[in-house]
Amino acid sequence: MDLFEFQAKKDTASFRPLAERMRPKNMDEFMGQVHIAGPGTILTKAIENDRIFSMILWGPPGCGKTTLASIIAEETNSFFVRISAVLSNVKEIRSIIDGARNRLNLYQEKTILFVDEIHRFNKAQQDAFLGHVESGLITLIGATTENPSFEVIPALISRCRVLVLKPLPKDDIKLILKRALTDDQRGLGRSGLAIEDEALLHLADIADGDVRTALNGLEIAASFVGDTRALPNDNSPNDGVITVQNLESALQKKALLYDKDGEEHYNLISALHKSMRGSDPDAAVYWLTRMLDAGEDPVYVGRRMVRFASEDVGNADPGALAIALDAINSFRLLGKPEGELALVQAAIYLSTAPKSNSIYVAHNKAKESVGRSGALPVPMHIRNAPTNLMRKMDYGKGYQYAHDYKDAIESQSYLPEKLEGQFFYFPTERGYEKIVKERLDKWRKRKKELNKRR
Repeated sequence: MDLFEFQAKKDTASFRPLAERMRPKNMDEFMGQVHIAGPGTILTKAIENDRIFSMILWGPPGCGKTTLASIIAEETNSFFVRISAVLSNVKEIRSIIDGARNRLNLYQEKTILFVDEIHRFNKAQQDAFLGHVESGLITLIGATTENPSFEVIPALISRCRVLVLKPLPKDDIKLILKRALTDDQRGLGRSGLAIEDEALLHLADIADGDVRTALNGLEIAASFVGDTRALPNDNSPNDGVITVQNLESALQKKALLYDKDGEEHYNLISALHKSMRGSDPDAAVYWLTRMLDAGEDPVYVGRRMVRFASEDVGNADPGALAIALDAINSFRLLGKPEGELALVQAAIYLSTAPKSNSIYVAHNKAKESVGRSGALPVPMHIRNAPTNLMRKMDYGKGYQYAHDYKDAIESQSYLPEKLEGQFFYFPTERGYEKIVKERLDKWRKRKKELNKRR
């Protein structure tokens, strides 16, 4: 690099975003993720010993995936190649593989390939890595915001270690923001700006664990305060200090993190289902609103509530199923936003309804029994006998017409002979199902007595 190139690089650095300038250069600067990058962890030891293994870094935006890969590049002796799954193709991958093979054969130099947003590669592109990762020709580091179980082919996952990164805690984000505000080399130290504690906390809150969002917000707010301070008639009492009011003026509301085809979709529907099951209407309304505001299909949510009505309420409140179905029909009639209220009503109703999973359990027990015993024959006495030949073969022989007996209870069994005496449905004593339980207990006892008399 000559003098002019050095000066150009130095000048260009000042125009890079604050989040990029503040990117940690080594493990000592790297904050958060102590569970995988702290002292004594397998990753830290691998970096120290220059024995990096293939891995997939899975975590939300702004948690440090790319930064960690950059640190690995700086602190190991391998040749480092970085590509983006958005811009790369199979041809480029093959070229990288050829280069890795040449470096290994000619110079005994290992190659680390970092693939950003690896979940965006299709199956064929991911397949292109398999043999080379297994042979050790390349060490693969993939970064993804999506659950690898859904987005990365199993064969590739089996050849990599999945490291789960978490959103950064607020305290860590606050420290990073303070460091950025006081660092006069890479940060905003030369601006002479300060930030109120309340504003610092507010910025950490809206970042929601995303360091990049926090630093971008700080940079925008600093620019806003700096521009305001430069106005000739500005008499602001907080001159040079970033306040909550400055942040609210300078920043836009962060978009909800949501992907209808990704993990967050399943996380939110799970949160809604479990909140209703746990009889918490407030949480149910919160998660439902989160999903609707983020663009989820309301009919999908309604269908999940129909399922819930049978799985988790059942006969404890038989009307719950009708409420859930009516909510879907109401939404289809009214559309958005009016129809959303019917879904909210259904969520609250299901949350506050008595709970029973006895129907769900009965279904699973019956499936297990069918799986174990196979297709057992229908007992002859309850077979249909529409023809003389069937009647001569004793189809329907001995059938007891229930209405001919007291309380419509007779002694015959309706299960295959091998399963006689087995029960699948055990109602609870909650809600309407308590009445069902009393009735069924009485009937089962009566049948048992009648069978003893036979």
